[in-house]
Amino acid sequence: MNNKKVVLVVGAGDATGGAIAKRFAQEGFIACVTRRSADKLQPLVDAIKASGGEAHGFACDARKEEDVIALVEQIETQIGPIEAFVFNIGANVPCSILEETARKYFKIWEMACFSGFLNAREVAKRMATRQRGTILFTGATAGLRGASGFAAFAGAKHGIRALAQSMARELGPMNIHVAHVLVDGAIDTDFIRDSFPEKYATKDQDGILNPEHIAENYWYLHSQPRDAWTFELDLRPWNERW
Repeated sequence: MNNKKVVLVVGAGDATGGAIAKRFAQEGFIACVTRRSADKLQPLVDAIKASGGEAHGFACDARKEEDVIALVEQIETQIGPIEAFVFNIGANVPCSILEETARKYFKIWEMACFSGFLNAREVAKRMATRQRGTILFTGATAGLRGASGFAAFAGAKHGIRALAQSMARELGPMNIHVAHVLVDGAIDTDFIRDSFPEKYATKDQDGILNPEHIAENYWYLHSQPRDAWTFELDLRPWNERW
């Protein structure tokens, strides 16, 4: 066990989640990152280590309570105290309400909402004993208004925003900063490049979100003095309609 601080990023994908882990690692945090497949985490772990940081990858199904409990226990006892936690699982899957199945609707809610509760609860228990910490949730426009064809995703994102609000009010007096980041716009990912080439073409005009710039805002939230905490921060390109 060392005295370094840990950032836990659940849903450390190739774009936003990975960029957040790298940003905190730049500040000396040990980056603990999770996905369902550990193999997909290796490039991120290697990149952080190549830059002089420390990182550990974990395969974890964020929807399974026993896995989440074991993950947090392992990190806290073997690596270090979790000072910052980022929940970054999306599950943005469109479907007409006329064709939506109960199974898929439930799975989207499990991934984008229920797993946020499980992970945040376990981390909050540890932070509460230390009376400090930061908990950050990645949200979306769907958390404010549901679009046609996105009933399942909107329901999950409304739920994670409500969870964040309740946690912020309960944990704030314990010196735990809880915030919700509303990302409104396309992010520079392979998915956007391949699926929405016209949108991706606006990258040169700053028309899509740069993951590194998103990550900078997560670090900003963590660094805020507690006399001026932000609960909700919305991020969008300058030309995004809203």
